[in-house]
Amino acid sequence: MAKGIILPEFQAFLRSRKLVPEKNIPYFAFWASKFLYFCNKNNQLDNNKLVIEFMNSLQGDHRILDWQIRQAHQAVQVYLVNFNGKTASDAISISTGAVEKNSHVPDIIKEMKRIIRLKHYSLSTERSYLDWAKRFFGYVYETKGDETAFAADDIKQYLSHLAIKRRVSASTQNQAFNALLFLFRDVLGQNIGNLGDTVRAKRGTRLPVVLTTDEVRTLFSGMSGIGLLIAQVLYGSGLRLMELARLRVKDIDFGMHTITVRSGKGDKDRTTVLPESVRDKLRMHIEKIKALHDKDLASGHGEVYLPEALERKYPKAAQEWGWAICLPVFTIIC
Repeated sequence: MAKGIILPEFQAFLRSRKLVPEKNIPYFAFWASKFLYFCNKNNQLDNNKLVIEFMNSLQGDHRILDWQIRQAHQAVQVYLVNFNGKTASDAISISTGAVEKNSHVPDIIKEMKRIIRLKHYSLSTERSYLDWAKRFFGYVYETKGDETAFAADDIKQYLSHLAIKRRVSASTQNQAFNALLFLFRDVLGQNIGNLGDTVRAKRGTRLPVVLTTDEVRTLFSGMSGIGLLIAQVLYGSGLRLMELARLRVKDIDFGMHTITVRSGKGDKDRTTVLPESVRDKLRMHIEKIKALHDKDLASGHGEVYLPEALERKYPKAAQEWGWAICLPVFTIIC
């Protein structure tokens, strides 16, 4: 980032309206200033086409990471809509390119979201697939001038573009491929054919980083209270963070020394071990939250979120003790 204070009025505006976190304000001002410089260099200001060209210029720079492009996109939108008072159409949705007015691309994105939810894919998968679809349409617009003029063969060109120009990792390219395969096969009903001649990103060999027993003990020695309990359960049972955050009281079986994971990765249930070293501490913790649960119920509260349609199927289950959340993971993280 350039040194000095960039767009001080814009920074003061962001700070007074609390539109972005304090630590992000200088970065938003930086991207907005780069956009204005880009506009001045092209002798126009706040033109939709220039906004699109500016984002495309960032994508063409392999030194700029994807999250930085998304941040720049947000910064330009905030600058145009909130600070400059432009309409929403002036800050056209351009996470990877343009979607012209009267285009049927938004309808495709909407239908894609509907089918993803119909298949009960996770929220992270939904966000990822929709983002890659928008990126793909932006690439088609950039190369053909019309985001609706896409064909199955464009997938090869886009995947090769990611490997050669964007220099993405193999896992990122595979993620894009899966999203576009879903788009064409499940949403558009088209066969994408053979992708054998697609340039693939190289997958390097990586060794896993594993802490030694002494390192784990050292780590735990610097923790205490509920934070230590959370870390010990994660380490001893092999739970993912979201699996622990969704863990209910009824999913812990102290008699069988097991933890049942509901709707884990791939929407699958599984059981894992309840570490003996944390069993007594976890039992004591659950006794404490049971007292809080009873107190909340007495004051007319104490309900918890139930997944999918269980709230309609079991109207009173949200207040039952078995459905209570075991460990306040995100309270500790935040």
